[in-house]
Amino acid sequence: METRQILETIQMISEERLDIRTITMGISLFDCIDSDGEKARQKIYDKITTSAKDLVKVANEIQSEYGIPIVNKRISVTPIALIAAASHDDNYVAYAETMERAAETLGVDLIGGFTALVQKGYQSGDRKLIESIPEALNVTQRVCSSVNVGSTRSGINMDAVAQMGRVVKDIAAIDPVNCMSLVIFANAVEDNPFMAGAFHGVGEADRVINVGISGPGVVKRALEQVKGQSIDVVSETIKKTAFKVTRMGQLVGNVAAERLNVPFGIVDLSLAPTPNEGDSVAEILEEIGLESVGAPGTTAALALLNDAVKKGGVMACEHVGGLSGAFIPVSEDAEMIRAVTAGRLNIEKLEAMTAVCSVGLDMIAIPGDTTAETISGMIADEAAIGVINNKTTAVRVIPATGKGVGEQVDFGGLFGTAPIMPVNANSPKQFIDRGGRIPAPIHSFKN
Repeated sequence: METRQILETIQMISEERLDIRTITMGISLFDCIDSDGEKARQKIYDKITTSAKDLVKVANEIQSEYGIPIVNKRISVTPIALIAAASHDDNYVAYAETMERAAETLGVDLIGGFTALVQKGYQSGDRKLIESIPEALNVTQRVCSSVNVGSTRSGINMDAVAQMGRVVKDIAAIDPVNCMSLVIFANAVEDNPFMAGAFHGVGEADRVINVGISGPGVVKRALEQVKGQSIDVVSETIKKTAFKVTRMGQLVGNVAAERLNVPFGIVDLSLAPTPNEGDSVAEILEEIGLESVGAPGTTAALALLNDAVKKGGVMACEHVGGLSGAFIPVSEDAEMIRAVTAGRLNIEKLEAMTAVCSVGLDMIAIPGDTTAETISGMIADEAAIGVINNKTTAVRVIPATGKGVGEQVDFGGLFGTAPIMPVNANSPKQFIDRGGRIPAPIHSFKN
């Protein structure tokens, strides 16, 4: 590398909060299937702890040697609904506890894959897993859960949508903070390294290393150098910045994969914010020219940002995957929090923004008395955006039990603080109660 490029990278890390947000090892559990649930869980524990025994050590070594911060070390596994279905267990909480025990043994931050894929219908394991989610998240600290309720190819499983609204309410009744460990998807991807939605897809290798990069501060600083210039220049600047950031992610991923003797999977270049000042996606949008995130033009500015990030990343790395784009989690973005608190940003505008960004309504606190049907309606809307537009969308909302608009929920650490946002009070109950499946869109038939 040229001296200038080295200095630029050092500046990105030291001044602009560039980091590797996560190194995530994906682990297949198909060879752990057993009709005896206890034997299956022991196999799962052994497979995870053997496969990832050096993950934390290697990540720490890379961080020290290269001076690149690695914030989280994580694991994703094959959807447990598939693995546990062969057993005769009626409840899958014990599988979540096994995942927790393995994660604790290894010292990783989070483990994902307490997952069911029900976009077209249920198998017996799916029902048992979904019913186990509230208790599973309550008795674990590191386990993350996800459910895929729709896809462009299959349409939207409205029975699952209705059930997930009730599940979110059941989780919140125990502890609203546990809701941040559950994501409801449409078009979930198999190689996403970001939690809470990470799982190791059935088409993946036995083990793989995926890397998640984040650098909102880097992009904002780059745009500060092109104030007043045309949108074409803005796009090009974001592309060049994303290229540099993705190169760093590929370096870390390749080194980690080599040292762990595991195939390198993908770099997920997602601009994932944190509550820290200067690490905000909303501030990027404002640097593009908005007085505040939420103003008219916000969706267009976000579309520009998301597209330019993807173009820059694809040029930098032959294996870009996951979600790769811009996240808009309210509680994890300091400027988003300010905009919501000041009334400049509402759920309806956030929903519009999800049509052009990575994922969807993320880390949003809503009043505790919001009905299960209303939550299901929010899930259905996001799934429809994903299914029709052939993109990943998701919902991660937190009904703040006992609290209302104007109050807040504190998650701590990277997850921040969420101001409770008002929700449309008109009920979708009759629509949700119909059940059935919304058919796949006509453009899904491409064979």
